[in-house]
Order: sequence, then structure tokens, then C-alpha cells
Amino acid sequence: MNTNTTERDLRLEMLNSLLTTPHRKLEQVTEIHNTIVDRDPLFYGHLAVWYQEHGDVRDHKEVFVGNLLASPLTEHRDAGYMMLQTFPPYEVARIVDFMKQQKNKMPRSARTAVRRYLKTREKNPAFFDRAALRGRKAMKHLYATLHIKPNPRADAVLFKDAPPVDSLAYALKQLAKAETPVAQAHLIVEHNIPYAIAIGAVKQITPTVLVALINAMTPQEVINNLKSLKDRGAMEHPEIKALIDEKLVAAQTDKRVSALKGKVAMEAANLDAETTAKLEQAMDAQIQQRGAIKKPTALLVDKSGSMSQAIEIGKRLAATISGITTADLFVYAFDTMPYPITASGANLSDWEKAFQHIRAAGGTSIGCAVEAMRLRKQVVEQFILVTDEGDNSSPYFSTAYADYCKDLNVKPNVVIVKVGYSSDLVERQLQPHQAQVDTFAFSGDYYSLPNLIPLLSRPSRLELLMEILEIPLPVRDDK
Repeated sequence: MNTNTTERDLRLEMLNSLLTTPHRKLEQVTEIHNTIVDRDPLFYGHLAVWYQEHGDVRDHKEVFVGNLLASPLTEHRDAGYMMLQTFPPYEVARIVDFMKQQKNKMPRSARTAVRRYLKTREKNPAFFDRAALRGRKAMKHLYATLHIKPNPRADAVLFKDAPPVDSLAYALKQLAKAETPVAQAHLIVEHNIPYAIAIGAVKQITPTVLVALINAMTPQEVINNLKSLKDRGAMEHPEIKALIDEKLVAAQTDKRVSALKGKVAMEAANLDAETTAKLEQAMDAQIQQRGAIKKPTALLVDKSGSMSQAIEIGKRLAATISGITTADLFVYAFDTMPYPITASGANLSDWEKAFQHIRAAGGTSIGCAVEAMRLRKQVVEQFILVTDEGDNSSPYFSTAYADYCKDLNVKPNVVIVKVGYSSDLVERQLQPHQAQVDTFAFSGDYYSLPNLIPLLSRPSRLELLMEILEIPLPVRDDK
């Protein structure tokens, strides 16, 4: 394999790894990050900045910044220095621990970055109070582990447990002492006390308190706490439920809202149809902001034996793609024969209904769906295959693909979402046809699937890589 092919594959492997959701196990994503930063540091730096804007998985964001701060390249360290300033305290603490435990280094510039992070917050008491309230343990850890001396106010709030009367920490103490719901609500509203903090301080959650809490919450906080709010009776009061619905509508345009977290919250909370619809609309709006798919697309879902997971992925991908495509979308399930699938709408519930009679059984002929599309003259520019690549029955995908290209005068690119114990059979068989093939080994949560959108919405893999390389690295503003 020549050097250019190796570098190309490493870049794609990095993009592939971004599909996974390692659940705060940074060591699981460290190896691929290390490989890329060693082999292609130029690409890695730009990818880190691109992912900060477009990615959702915080584990990757933390490893990116940790690697940049530990890099021998000045440009990397400066970028990491500036990017660190935007993280919440608990993630800064995790980045510091990652550098110490996984990189075995904590360069002076990284220590300086954390010092600036803390001192910037100390200079603004309101900013510091909110950071300390949400991330008290993390803030204490940063001061202690890097031997940074807090100013008197920070010391009083974090270490002396004697917060000044104008601090948020003092207001929280007063909230715990408040005797009536009205008094509690007044303190929550006046000091904008976060839900996750206030809920542990109040003695009784009344409708009055719930109204105050929800008014103080961001749309993302409401989404994150839907189950908790429901468990505390919020959905049983029409006025309170209306407040929640207002926050879900606002979530459609709030840049702080994550589409991935919304899907998790929706299933965990077991919401009614009306609230579910509003949450789905918010998540669809967030996904649409990642990019529109402008080229005709075919989604081919393997339903052969043991492919139940592929069917589930197919439903979710269909819902995601159909909500952001401006071109034709053809969906087929297949074993040794194709099953065309259509839905009445673009929501996950619509695709659940469309797939309801699809069961995992039979052999595997990935090419049968392509052959059906050729005969029906359904022209697309990209195929998305959800499969383990166990293509063991005729027509085989590579053969059907060649016939499709010849008869319809197109050359679709192929994206393979690899499921289960997958092989590389289809990839190898496509090599003689010079097809553009991208692969994603699905090993994370279903909710990470929107990470595929940047690839699917670009005309080519090269364009996506060029977009990443064109993003400028942040430059330190204090040199």
C-alpha cells in the first residue's frame, strides 16, 4: 500500500471513529487519535477544530484538546489553549486527567491555559459562581492538582465553605433553609439557580417551585431532565406542561442543543404523543442544521439472519436522512430479495411503522436491491449499505453495481455502515470498479448516527476533507 493510500485511510478511520460513543472511556479513542496526530498532524489540528463545531461526542472533543495541548507543535498548543477556555469545568478536569494519565505530560502551556481558565472566572464573580455551583468538585480538583492558588473569594466558596452573601453558593444555602414554596421559587428565579442543583436543595417540589425551575432552565436542560420533570408531576399540570413545550420549541434554534441527547431523553422519559412530537421537531431542526443531503440516495438495509441491529439502524438512518434530504430517497431492506420500504412521514415513528413487518431472516444478496433499482431506473448518486458485508448469494453487490453504473450512466459512491462481526468483502470486491467507498464500523449508540451527516451531505469525500483542512486554527490572544 502506498503512502497516499495509507494517509487517506487514516483520515477516514479518524472520521469513522467519530461515529462511536465511548461513554467517558477516553482510553478507547486514544489510539486512533495518537495515530493520526503522529502520521498527519496538519490534518489532525484542523479536524480537532472542525469537530469542536460539528461533533457531539464530548469524549472525542476532550481527547482532541488534550492531544493539542501536549503536541510539540506550537500551532497545536495555541489552538488547544484557546479551545480549552470554552469547556465546562468538569470537562477541563477530565482533559487535565487525560493528559496526566494517558499522555504522561502536562506542559507549561497547558498549565498556563488552565490558570487562565480559572483566573478569567475569578475576575467575574457571577461567571465564577455559576461555574463553581455546577462544577464544584471539578474546580477544586483543578486548583489542587495544578497547585493554583485561588483568590480569597474562590477560596471562601470552594474550600472554606463560607461563601460571601452576594454569591450563588450562599443563595443555595438560603434555598435549603426556605420554608415555603413561594420563598423557594423567589430564590430560584432571583438567582437563576440551575435545576440539577436546586432539586437537591428544596424540601418539597410543588407546582410553584416547578414553574420557577423550568423558567430558569435552558432548552437543553429541559431536554436532559424530561424524565425527572415527569417523575415529579410536571406533565400533569397543563400550565407547567405548556412551559416545557415552549422550551422544546425554543430548542429548534438553540445552538446549545444536541440532537443526540434529545433522542436519548425522548426514549427515557416515555412522553405523551404531543410532547414527543415537539421534541422530534426540535431534534429534526437541529439535525437539519448539520447539512442537507442534495444528491439522490439509496439506503439498503440488511435483513438477513442475525441482522436485527442492522434493521434498527436502518429505521433511524431513514428517519434522519428523510428529514434533511432535498433529493430522492429510496429505501430497501434485503435478504435474497429486495423489499422496498416507504414511510408516510419523516419521523422515527413513521419509519418504525414502515419497518414493522421486516424481520431478520434468510441469506444475503446485497446486489438484489441494486438490481431492482436498475430495472426500475431509480437513479442515485450514493448508496448507503447497513450490513455485515456477508454477501453470499447472487446477485452480488459488486456485479449489480457494475451493471447499474453501465445501464444508468452513473457512478454512485458507497457508504458502508458495518454492523456486528463485519468483513471487508464488499469493499474488496468494489476495488476493481474504482468506486469511492467509505466505511463506518458501528459500535456505539444509535444516537450517534447523525455524525454521518457531514459525509452524506457533501458531494464527495474529498470535499469534506478539504472543508476540514480549510478551517483555521485558533491563535492565542495573550502572547
